[in-house]
Amino acid sequence: MPPQTSVVVGRTSCPPNAAPLKETTLSRADLSEESPVIPGLGTAVNVATVLVGSTIGVLLGNRLPVRTRDVVTDALGLVTLLIAGTSAMAVLDDDLSDRVGDGAPTLVVLGSLLIGGIVGSLLRLESRVEAFGGWLQGRLSRETGSAERHRFVEGFVVSSLVFCTGPLTILGSLNDGLGNGAEQLVLKAALDGFAAIAFAASFGWGVAASAITVLVVQGSLTLLGLALGDALPDAQLAAVTATGGLLLVGVALRLLRVREIPVADLLPALLVAPILVGAVAGLR
Repeated sequence: MPPQTSVVVGRTSCPPNAAPLKETTLSRADLSEESPVIPGLGTAVNVATVLVGSTIGVLLGNRLPVRTRDVVTDALGLVTLLIAGTSAMAVLDDDLSDRVGDGAPTLVVLGSLLIGGIVGSLLRLESRVEAFGGWLQGRLSRETGSAERHRFVEGFVVSSLVFCTGPLTILGSLNDGLGNGAEQLVLKAALDGFAAIAFAASFGWGVAASAITVLVVQGSLTLLGLALGDALPDAQLAAVTATGGLLLVGVALRLLRVREIPVADLLPALLVAPILVGAVAGLR
């Protein structure tokens, strides 16, 4: 009878005089390719969380008294003011100061708001956004009264501005387009989902309509990131973040019913800010 040969899985035997075999450790990354980064995935998740949060908010809002809904709106205004303050602190960014000089960052933000506000008011952006919200209300909602229309439009405008003017919107979308992952937008999606619940409890289905704005704005910024590559310096990003922070201050004042600032008219400031940084840096 021939001798039996045993096979030991995971262990290799060798003759006594043979040189020992080197152990080879394969990591999971070596055994499988890295999962591809899909540009736009973060925006898709964000749109979904806004829609889900809005639905939950509408279902809850019908069961809440007006006083409670007003308190929720005030709380959102205060939190928006906090986020605005932290975003506006980007005016102190070292990269921005090195690029334009120590005293110029505030002037860059001021100039961006002035130029952007003039352009936006001439283009009547605030009126156009409100008209678009009214058109959506007519298409998506069965409520036709003036009070219901105003509630829908206000919910659409305010939530669109809150969801689309923060630093995570800009930086997250650009990073998504640059191929750096969608972690920032996923974080923003979670925050927007909870905010949508609170907003929709007060403003109704107009908040759900803001998902269209999120899709258009973040999708466009993601495509811009794809086109730019790594061409947008940190100084320009800091200027855009600081300017967006001041726009959020305007949104907070609207939520707190302090003043109806036409924030949509100021949106071109986000495009003017990086241009001004480049212009000031070129004059130094």
